[in-house]
Amino acid sequence: DIPIGGKAIIRGHSSGGAVRQRLLDLGFVPGREIEVVRVATLGCPLELRVAGYCVTLRRTEAYQIEVEDER
Repeated sequence: DIPIGGKAIIRGHSSGGAVRQRLLDLGFVPGREIEVVRVATLGCPLELRVAGYCVTLRRTEAYQIEVEDER
């Protein structure tokens, strides 16, 4: 629920198994900042910037990343 251009800090993941490992491999690790770059017209997929590069995720995958507001 982060707006386009908004940033947040990753707290963890609610996923498990292969999905969790994929997110970690892509750089979605706790403590790292993410930014919402753009969202497709129908809301899926989302383009996120993490660790200096852009990653496209399905909304169902993105919802499994727990974040907190950047302060």
